[in-house]
Amino acid sequence: MPKVGVKDTRKQQLIDATMESIAELGMQNTTIVSISKRAGMSSGIISHYFGGKQGLIEAALRYLLDQLGKELRERMSQAHRSPALRLDCIVEANFSEFQRSSLAAKTWLSFWARSMHEPGLKRLQQINNARLYSNLRYSFAQVLPPQAATEAARQTAAMIDGFWLRSALSIDPMESFEAGERLTKQFIHETLAKAGATNSAN
Repeated sequence: MPKVGVKDTRKQQLIDATMESIAELGMQNTTIVSISKRAGMSSGIISHYFGGKQGLIEAALRYLLDQLGKELRERMSQAHRSPALRLDCIVEANFSEFQRSSLAAKTWLSFWARSMHEPGLKRLQQINNARLYSNLRYSFAQVLPPQAATEAARQTAAMIDGFWLRSALSIDPMESFEAGERLTKQFIHETLAKAGATNSAN
């Protein structure tokens, strides 16, 4: 019986190969063959571990979501109880070095386009959207009335998604990502300042 560590390593290699294939060829042209060649494994391994191409693609999206969650948790662990710091952490996690990398950006763009037609991908994207909104609203609700917290969370989520998308498609992605992160934080801080909150608020 193979060791669990070996199985997990092989799965991750296939997920990495899937993202590389999508980034280079696009999701439409990514095949079991293109993935298996990049991973240096037989195509049968994909069916064995993931049930086929679609299962592997969904696993790759879950990996991106897991990375986003991991980055957020790591930042949150150092944010104490300040709503402003928690909100900054959410923005930073979405604009992290990994999330703005060419590999992640191209994979996210392909997933977003395909999610309109694939129920499994759409469900995962909806979970991600709901999680982002929930995290934002929770922090805003610490200092804003319910309706104002809802509106601020919606606007911040739209800014994160909008700036991220425009940055990923821009001529100079890195500069655009940095500007998007800065402007989103600026909106958050101005919104909190109007409510009398500061970066050191508890």
